Amino acid sequence: MRGLLANLRRRPHGPAELVADGLRVLAVASIVLAGLGWGGKGVSSFAVVSVAMLLPRALGVRPALDITYGVIALAATWSSVTDFYSVVWWLDDVMHFAMTGIAAATCYILFVRFGAMADSATLRRSRFSYAVVTTTIGAGLAALWEIFEWFTTTFIDPATVLTYEDTVSDMVFGTLGSLLAGLLMPVLAAQPRDRDLRPESSPDGVSAP
Repeated sequence: MRGLLANLRRRPHGPAELVADGLRVLAVASIVLAGLGWGGKGVSSFAVVSVAMLLPRALGVRPALDITYGVIALAATWSSVTDFYSVVWWLDDVMHFAMTGIAAATCYILFVRFGAMADSATLRRSRFSYAVVTTTIGAGLAALWEIFEWFTTTFIDPATVLTYEDTVSDMVFGTLGSLLAGLLMPVLAAQPRDRDLRPESSPDGVSAP
């Protein structure tokens, strides 16, 4: 835990980390902008996203992963708040594919850092393990997101209409995105090159929480 807090407190190193932190500032600003233009649903959506975007920084992941996470999260949330999905019919599936996948990869790193599960890199069939575990995490995240959408629709913005087909489609594409993330985990979970800027690593190469 000390390592996670230290990563949140330290100053950004290099232009890539500055970009990632800039995206987090933009997420916080979006809470106000979305609240003014789209009400409670916009506020709640960007409040959740602003907190979620702190996770890659706390974990000290590669800046490229951090930036990708931030860009996808902001694009997905703004598309939802502005109802842009109704204009571009295929965008919803693309965003669920990308966002759930990148979130599943980040949660995988979190669970390993906390010692909640074994690092697939240490197993004999590591690629298979990466794929299975990350896909399972993503499927769970997809279900949680649909519960969140049901909550906001039921108690905050009843005007939004959710259909069974849309819910199932979101979960299918989210799970497929998580499968792709699992196949890419050997790259996504790799330690940043500037190890001296991250929490002290344990013997197996996984940073201690």
